[in-house]
Amino acid sequence: MNFDNKNEEKVSGYDDAMNPIRTYQVCNVRELNQNNWLRSDFIPRKDVLRVYVEMKFTVRDCNSIPNIPGSCKETFNLFYYESDSDSATATSPFWMENPYVKVDTIAPDESFTMLESGRVNTKVRSFGPLSKAGFYLAFQDLGACMSLISVRVFYKKCSTTIANFAVFPETATGAEATSLVIAPGTCVPNALEVSVPLKLYCNGDGEWMVPVGACTCSAGFEPAMKETQCQACSPGTFKSKQGDGFCLPCPANSRASSGAASVCSCRNGYYRSDADSPDSPCTTVPSAPRSVISSVNETSLVLEWSEPRDMGGRDDTFYNVICKKCLPERGMCSRCDDNVDISPRHLGLTQRRVAVRNLQAHTQYSFEIQAVNGVSNKSPYTPQFSAVNITTNQAAPSAVPTVHLMAATASTMSLSWLPPEKPNGIILDYEIKYHEKGEAIAHTMTAQRSNARIEGLKAGTPYVVQVRARTVAGYGRYSSPADFSTNLQTDPPKTWQEQLPLIVGSATATLVFIIAVVVIAIVCLRSEHTSSTLYTYVVTPGMKVYIDPFTYEDPNEAVREFAKEIDVSCVKIEEVIGAGEFGEVCRGRLKLPGRREIIVAIKTLKVGYTDRQRRDFLSEASIMGQFDHPNIIRLEGVVTKSRPVMIVTEFMENGALDSFLRLNDGQFTVIQLVGMLRGIAAGMKYLSDMNYVHRDLAARNILVNSNLVCKVSDFGLSRFLEDDPTDPTYTSSLGGKIPIRWTAPEAIAYRKFTSASDVWSYGIVMWEVMSYGERPYWDMSNQDVINAVEQDYRLPPPMDCPTALHQLMLDCWVKERNLRPKFTQIVATLDKLIRNAASLKVVTNSTQSSGVSQPLLDRCVPDYTTFTTVGDWLDAIKMSRYRDNFVNAGFASFDLVAQMTAEDLLRIGVTLAGHQKKILGSIQDMRLQMNQTLPVQV
Repeated sequence: MNFDNKNEEKVSGYDDAMNPIRTYQVCNVRELNQNNWLRSDFIPRKDVLRVYVEMKFTVRDCNSIPNIPGSCKETFNLFYYESDSDSATATSPFWMENPYVKVDTIAPDESFTMLESGRVNTKVRSFGPLSKAGFYLAFQDLGACMSLISVRVFYKKCSTTIANFAVFPETATGAEATSLVIAPGTCVPNALEVSVPLKLYCNGDGEWMVPVGACTCSAGFEPAMKETQCQACSPGTFKSKQGDGFCLPCPANSRASSGAASVCSCRNGYYRSDADSPDSPCTTVPSAPRSVISSVNETSLVLEWSEPRDMGGRDDTFYNVICKKCLPERGMCSRCDDNVDISPRHLGLTQRRVAVRNLQAHTQYSFEIQAVNGVSNKSPYTPQFSAVNITTNQAAPSAVPTVHLMAATASTMSLSWLPPEKPNGIILDYEIKYHEKGEAIAHTMTAQRSNARIEGLKAGTPYVVQVRARTVAGYGRYSSPADFSTNLQTDPPKTWQEQLPLIVGSATATLVFIIAVVVIAIVCLRSEHTSSTLYTYVVTPGMKVYIDPFTYEDPNEAVREFAKEIDVSCVKIEEVIGAGEFGEVCRGRLKLPGRREIIVAIKTLKVGYTDRQRRDFLSEASIMGQFDHPNIIRLEGVVTKSRPVMIVTEFMENGALDSFLRLNDGQFTVIQLVGMLRGIAAGMKYLSDMNYVHRDLAARNILVNSNLVCKVSDFGLSRFLEDDPTDPTYTSSLGGKIPIRWTAPEAIAYRKFTSASDVWSYGIVMWEVMSYGERPYWDMSNQDVINAVEQDYRLPPPMDCPTALHQLMLDCWVKERNLRPKFTQIVATLDKLIRNAASLKVVTNSTQSSGVSQPLLDRCVPDYTTFTTVGDWLDAIKMSRYRDNFVNAGFASFDLVAQMTAEDLLRIGVTLAGHQKKILGSIQDMRLQMNQTLPVQV
């Protein structure tokens, strides 16, 4: 490194190892007002942001120099000067601080008293950030006796490294010593990302830290070289999935002839079913069933058999029974017709026994018993089977003898007959076939005995009747056709004996009705008598009722009963998205066996928790696990058997409702907002039906998913048990924490939390939704809110709020809790408004309704005269983001703002329709106030 100098002396010498060196020294200590400079050559920066300078030097002790003035120094100064080119000269830049930038004053650790005993000091200093093409170093002496021996300029970097199977390139440190520079990573060959983004942080000392993301070896490759490489599986081994696992030997009856195998192919005659994993061994088809036994009983039989000798290596074997009817005279067999009944079925049998019925008598049959399993459909060959041949041994019954007419009316005939001469078994029933004489269409009916009565016939009409018998061998032949006729006269009136069943039935029905009326009356009287009891409620049979987990002697028992335990290996935390009462809230993924991977929200319990904190933390899971409704946040499960303890729920993409509405101010239609309110009300109706009181219903505790579905959440009740002075939302009242702005008066005063107090809170949520996340009661103190509500003050309608919705809010805020609507009524009201969209177009102007002349108690219309600047006014209406737009466009006074139109707002950059509407509404209020405050002209 070469130097330009001003009043410095260049000296050649040797270092401690007798290597020739060149030093710069100065010792003008006897002269006053010293200002000696030494400057380096131009040093290119090469994209480095921070530079380190190592200086070796000696300094003589001023006390060891006799007869010197008081200006002797033992320090010197280090400067630098940035430049885009090598342009420095002997006079430029000026030899002075500014343009030179001072780094530090350098003092020695040791000074010397005699030249020959001088000790070398070494100091390192750094400076940055650097932005130009290069820089100069400069050293200033103000009256020291010193020697600058060497200067080394360097920078720090993080060297190329491999972590988590990802390569991170060489990275220079940041501009500050505490800076962290992100280095993106790329997976090593034959590895794939499992979480993104891949990055590593390089700190100011050139050390890598905080790895984020990871890669794992692809299928067919395993970790090697201390997990810095992914090497191919050797022949005969395989790896079926991406991951950190190692290659395994091929399963039974499979092979891998080449390297990098992700699956081992099956040997000839062996297969895998579609449901088998690549890790499964290859299997084959089963052998034929053994020891088939048949038991024939006339025209039915029972078949039984033993399992195959070889199951093919599988446990999913089942059986098929194939029935074939054989014709000896033709020497062939064909499939049985559908009349043959094989019970329980003929295909896919798991038990080794069937019953066969409805065979024909004296007929030869062949039954094939096939054994099949999960890979039989992969084999090109037909399943192996065992066959058995049987011959049935019973004939059908003979024909029924002559049928006799016992009696006839105009519409009925009573018949009788004798059993067949040769029944050939037990008669099961008889079939009667009849039709009008000369007509081809016949009707049939059955009878259990040898007599029957045919009804619904035509008067004076001849009929042809035949009867046949049925046994297990089937139907016999019909009797000979018999002709009978009905009578011409009408049927005689029924006797009282015939009418007796009808009389008895009517009397019974009347008696049941009277008993029912009496029971209902008694129930109503009891209900009226007990209606004044505070905690009495009626539970619909079969309806689920909420169980308080704190009633369990062991709270862990409630967790085990209502929350599913999840293995920690199924949960993967990806990102911290917030902080909860007990720990962090994270976004992650849940992959349960047999289910697809889903994105979830994960609440973690912080380290060092107490038993009470753990109980309170898991109590929310015990509560949430009892609920199952589309508008209640769904619990996936808990992790309690490892650390950290977690509660895993479904993930709601749009987060809390209040912040979501503020972020999308004015972006939704009234129908969309009412739809959100309807979902919240439906969830609260479900909780109310289960006799669960939420106690903290607010927009911050409603979560919104990507489809704008709102779900009630936050069932942790511990905040009511402990005071937390850092949270202004919850204020102490009678020993507990209460969210004053959302809580009903009786709950604040007497801690009477009921579904009616939840209805009051729901009215506040309605106001939050229609005002796009405005804070209820604005900046009023909690005590002011309590006093105002006690004096019957109620929140005014938000801007553009339909009158029907504000009326529903007012109904929810009725002081007498028994007069507030139930959630069932609220849901019905919202459904009616959604069906009748025209009712949502009637809007009450809040300014007109409150009256401009009165003090602005409702605080919905800000008084512009109380603001000093237009910016203050924009802050008050939550439109501070447009302050620069107004100022740059020249709208710096209220007189100019009051004249603005929608076109003016669009021109200055207010493009969102909701924001335009909000600002124009406030401008309209401003105009009304200006007109009111104008002096009267005489």
